[in-house]
Amino acid sequence: MVSENTTIVTHFIILGFPGLKKLQLLAFTVGLIVYILTFCGHFIIITIVRIEQRLHTPMYFFLSNFSFLEIWYSSNIVPKMLEVFLDKNTSITYAGCITQLYIFITLGTAECFILAIMAYDRYLAICNPLRYPTLMTNKLSLQLALCSWVGAVIINIPPLVSICRLPFCGPNEINHFFCDVPPLLKLSCLNPHEAELSSFMVATSVIVTSFFLILVSYIFIIITVLKIPSSAGRQKAFSTCGSHLAVVTIFYSTLMFMYVRPTSNFSVDSVNFNKVISMFYTVITPMLNPIIYCLRNKEVKDALWKATGRKGMLAERSSIIKTGMMRDADKNDIWKTNLKRG
Repeated sequence: MVSENTTIVTHFIILGFPGLKKLQLLAFTVGLIVYILTFCGHFIIITIVRIEQRLHTPMYFFLSNFSFLEIWYSSNIVPKMLEVFLDKNTSITYAGCITQLYIFITLGTAECFILAIMAYDRYLAICNPLRYPTLMTNKLSLQLALCSWVGAVIINIPPLVSICRLPFCGPNEINHFFCDVPPLLKLSCLNPHEAELSSFMVATSVIVTSFFLILVSYIFIIITVLKIPSSAGRQKAFSTCGSHLAVVTIFYSTLMFMYVRPTSNFSVDSVNFNKVISMFYTVITPMLNPIIYCLRNKEVKDALWKATGRKGMLAERSSIIKTGMMRDADKNDIWKTNLKRG
């Protein structure tokens, strides 16, 4: 029971990384650069997919959805983290903290769903290539994307309600760089077992189920690709999955470490290590994903070259060089003809 004289917390203090106090300007600069790269990278992907006719396929529709999610996912956390780095505003209201938490878990859940849908899309494209256009229609793509958004919003309501029912009466210092579930539950005046169990069950079911669907899809993909007689065909089939597989590996390895275990297992000694792991899937991974997709995907690279006009410039330069060579050749022919006449 909470005493009637207990003061209810109306705001929290985000501690961030106390060990970086002497390097706060450097941390802020690096964090700002990472955020700008993340935003620009995903914005470029969304723009390229929209303007390039060849990329108007379900695969790239899901990729643009994923990039849109990543922009909001990063924007929900990084700006406040940068404020904390500079000690400008380390406090956050109770409502603001709960809002940040809900947006974070909702977008994270939607990303899991989208990655699973992308794996299913690759399964249909490789294992059923002839029926793919009729199976994965634009209407179905839109429905799957919409279901991932709506499902993420709905499935995270129970843990949100259980957390909101907890009283917070001090201390009010969150030993993290954003409002995450584990450090927030540690500040509750009552035993947070119910909220912890609800959050654990939702996180585990979402992460494990989506990862299982991805795993099954890739098992069928690998079996199908290995049956392709030519090595060039196998390489082409694997290249369409390489980017997605790299993103899945990075994203799920850190996510499972953090959330597919009870919150009570978070010890004081592991707090700083947990913050580093959180930094990977909230800040670093969103920055790397556009790079992975651009470097490993030929169609995206070609679309980028086309959009920047590099190919046109190269073609123009090539044309100028050829024209110059032709003119030089004509001059040589005229010179040789004059010699013969002389």
